[in-house]
Amino acid sequence: MKKIFVVDDNSANLLMADEVLSDHYDVFTLLSASIMFELLENVIPDLILLDILMPEMDGFTALENLKKNPNYKDIPVMFLTSKNEPEVEARGFEMGVMDFITKPFSGPVLLNRIKKHLLIEDVIYDRTSELQKRTEKLLRLQNKMASVLATMVENRDKLTGKHIERTAAYIEILINAMVEKGLYQEELEYWDTDVVVLSARLHDLGKIVVTDLILNKPGELSPEEFEIIKSHSAEGENIIDDIIEGTGDEDFLLHAKICAGSHHERWDGTGYPRGLAGKEIPLQGRIMAVADVYDALVSERPYKEAFSHKRATDIIRDNKGILFDPEIVDIFLEVEGLFERAVM
Repeated sequence: MKKIFVVDDNSANLLMADEVLSDHYDVFTLLSASIMFELLENVIPDLILLDILMPEMDGFTALENLKKNPNYKDIPVMFLTSKNEPEVEARGFEMGVMDFITKPFSGPVLLNRIKKHLLIEDVIYDRTSELQKRTEKLLRLQNKMASVLATMVENRDKLTGKHIERTAAYIEILINAMVEKGLYQEELEYWDTDVVVLSARLHDLGKIVVTDLILNKPGELSPEEFEIIKSHSAEGENIIDDIIEGTGDEDFLLHAKICAGSHHERWDGTGYPRGLAGKEIPLQGRIMAVADVYDALVSERPYKEAFSHKRATDIIRDNKGILFDPEIVDIFLEVEGLFERAVM
């Protein structure tokens, strides 16, 4: 049975509300807002009927306190009032009250209004739950797609083992630190970090179109071969663009496209495929660049030994403002210990 709090300093109003509602709901009649807050510590109602004019704490103050508390802010509230003043209603709706019931109220009107609003709340809850299930299903699908595609790339590129997993871990470290420091807050506040980290796993997707003879060559590449390798950035962007055209521009795919197309751009404009410089480079690419290069440095390749964490950190520091966004390098230098642990 749904629970309803009726909060009013008039005992007659409480008695009438209890008589009308008790056959349909579990009713708690309370003489003040302070008593209501004491009861809320143990009972969370489905609806609160709250008188506006009360001593000690009026309805507006009580509503404000409810909305401030994360445990109570979503409880629907209906105001009980003897005043039909437009400014009172405007203030109430602005603060989040769902409706007003005028006193003295009739039993049938009170019951019908409550039934209607609780039904609406049930519909909203059901639809929200369904939307949440669909969102979770989409995230599972995205996760699986990213995992399958990333595994395809990694299985072909025998030289970079586990590069995708490590760079994803580095990106999460960087983004979390940037959020904590307030760096690029205007952009990051709209990002879902989990989605960005997942999408970054596709940054090397374009390597699918590069021949195995070049991708897995056990020595240094010729200039011509390097040009072919460089094409993977634009090719990855094109592949994800095709997916977007067929399925829609979900955030996951948009972030993946940007990561694929910009992770080899360099702060001084010497990168590829477009030769972007500074903040012309999308933020995803500037973050990805630090993670990608760090992993390449600390990983063994046929043409080089794995560098130590310290040497890799020094190289990134030395290229601050040259290859990398200087502000992101500053963040990296604050959390480089987490990078080292992520490698182990």
